[in-house]
Amino acid sequence: METKRSSWFILCLLGVLSVVGPFSIDMYLTAYLQVASDFGVPSNAIALTISAYFIGMAGGQLFYGPLLDRFGRKPPLAAGLSLYIAASLGCALSTSVEMLIAMRFLQGLGGCGAQVASLAMVRDFFPPKQRAKILSSLFLFIAVSPLLAPTIGGFIVASWGWRAVFVALLLVVGSILTLIWLLLPEGHKADRGISLRFGPILKEYSTIVRHPCFATYAFAGAFSFSGLFAYVAGAPIVFMDNFHLSATAFSSIFAVVACGLIGASQLNVLLLKKFSSATLFAAVLCLQILVTLSFVIGTWAGWYGITATVVFFFLTLSCLGITYPNAASIAMAPFARNTGSAAALLGFIQLGLGAAISSGVSFVKASGNLPIVGILSVTSMLAGLVLLLGWRRAQAAIAAASTQNH
Repeated sequence: METKRSSWFILCLLGVLSVVGPFSIDMYLTAYLQVASDFGVPSNAIALTISAYFIGMAGGQLFYGPLLDRFGRKPPLAAGLSLYIAASLGCALSTSVEMLIAMRFLQGLGGCGAQVASLAMVRDFFPPKQRAKILSSLFLFIAVSPLLAPTIGGFIVASWGWRAVFVALLLVVGSILTLIWLLLPEGHKADRGISLRFGPILKEYSTIVRHPCFATYAFAGAFSFSGLFAYVAGAPIVFMDNFHLSATAFSSIFAVVACGLIGASQLNVLLLKKFSSATLFAAVLCLQILVTLSFVIGTWAGWYGITATVVFFFLTLSCLGITYPNAASIAMAPFARNTGSAAALLGFIQLGLGAAISSGVSFVKASGNLPIVGILSVTSMLAGLVLLLGWRRAQAAIAAASTQNH
């Protein structure tokens, strides 16, 4: 019983840590129009501040992975969150959109340590058979943030202006850092054998990415999950610019769509009792492709109003609540000593694609929903193509690993 309580305690701490990124994005979304007005730029240009955050997160992953393996999880994590806190202050004090973009990049660079560390520590603290379920539970924390963050952000923006959002983030992450440092046990002893030189690090990443399970499920999962980045960057354009909703109405819709992520991630826990992660990923990815194709065809034909648009976003993000934890679990499974590096590379691939996609959304004129919806369909089909090409080799690797374990 004590072990079970300890596991839930660790899961809750990792869950709190994992929401640093989502809150940094979602609390800020309702401020789009106010920031654009203050700096005298179009609202779609503000999507670059989202892209800058994703780019910082993606690039920082590659540095944090080896640091987390060499020095243990907590010291690099504390350094990253300290940078995040300083960058948040810089965001609040920004005097131009260019400065805000730069500070958001640094904020992402510091905050990405939270995502890498939380993913690596799932492997530190939980056995292989539990990891997909734990990742689904962890995803619950991530999925709940869109329910809370836009509403909280909207209230802060309405009451004190958009700069206060970054002050709030500064205070929240400072509290999380204190909580993690004092209460979370160290899950990985420092390993001085892990090199921090460029050549060995590159060789390590090369070895990881060539593993059939990692190559197939990291890239297929990243293309599938990139629909979330397109939605996050494009949702303010779709609902506030194109459908002319207020920030309050937008926050409500954002919360409704987030329920799809929450419900699906918990449904995944139940489904894993009967089906393997590989089976669930393949089946739900096929469903995601069908949903997004229907979405793009109907949008192109002009069939869908705001209600249908919300429904299709809901269905798409529901699929992601199942594809993401299963793909991550399979991709990470083969790695033990270099868990931090594997988690970092997985995050880099995922966030690198997300940064590219959210940057693309920033160049979409707010005159229609088709380009944003089209991105959802294309990335889903690319995920299916990657899975199709790598399926045989990945399954052979899974079978071989299972034989060795027995």
